[in-house]
Amino acid sequence: MSGDTAAVQGGRRISAHAVCAAIRDDIVSGAYQPGSRLTEELLARRYGVSRVPVREALRTLESEGFVTTRRHAGACVAQPSEREVADLLDIRALLEPLGAARAAQRRTEAHLKVLRGLVRLGRERAQGGRLGELGPLGDWFHETLAQASGSPSLAALLVQLRRKTAWVYAAAPGPRPAPPEGGPRPDPAARAVESWAEHGALVDAVARGDADRARALATAHTERALSEYRLRRPIPVRTSKHSVNTASGRN
Repeated sequence: MSGDTAAVQGGRRISAHAVCAAIRDDIVSGAYQPGSRLTEELLARRYGVSRVPVREALRTLESEGFVTTRRHAGACVAQPSEREVADLLDIRALLEPLGAARAAQRRTEAHLKVLRGLVRLGRERAQGGRLGELGPLGDWFHETLAQASGSPSLAALLVQLRRKTAWVYAAAPGPRPAPPEGGPRPDPAARAVESWAEHGALVDAVARGDADRARALATAHTERALSEYRLRRPIPVRTSKHSVNTASGRN
């Protein structure tokens, strides 16, 4: 690996890809708020690398839509508009069912083994009320399902769409869903159990090679998930104000 794409940290070479992943994770988690400036010097200090891999990482994140470059301001965390967020949800709703249908046609036994294992773990955690552990399992499940589509381009799009969906809603905390017409407030634990049952049914359809069934199940699951996103998080609105992130290390 060339010096242009890696830094040395404690005797290890840290690639621009790893730096990019770390910055992206912090953007998605909300460590960097929309509009925050991302200076190469502070980022290099935060992640313990040189400015070269940071510069490359910022270029990659700009191409993915997480970062924008403004004149006289440099790199900043992007601020999606209402229309951009709406488009993001619509694109995800179209592509996830396509990915599931392709997975039913192209999956391997290795994919099925991982998917079934994740469903088993997800159900156990959901039924045990261990909701905090479900996020990473869900990400792993959907990334594996995307890979099972047999299309690297589609898989990359699906993974990026999920990351951006998680980001735009995590970036703007909002109230919990209101009860429908005065009914009981949705139970997160019950919804988690239901969601992993949906995952299980989807894997069954993929295992049978039933592309139509997989598409229909993925459509219903995605619609429910995106409906909950809309209720739980307000769509962030782009503003002209920019905050400056001065953190030099992880909290």
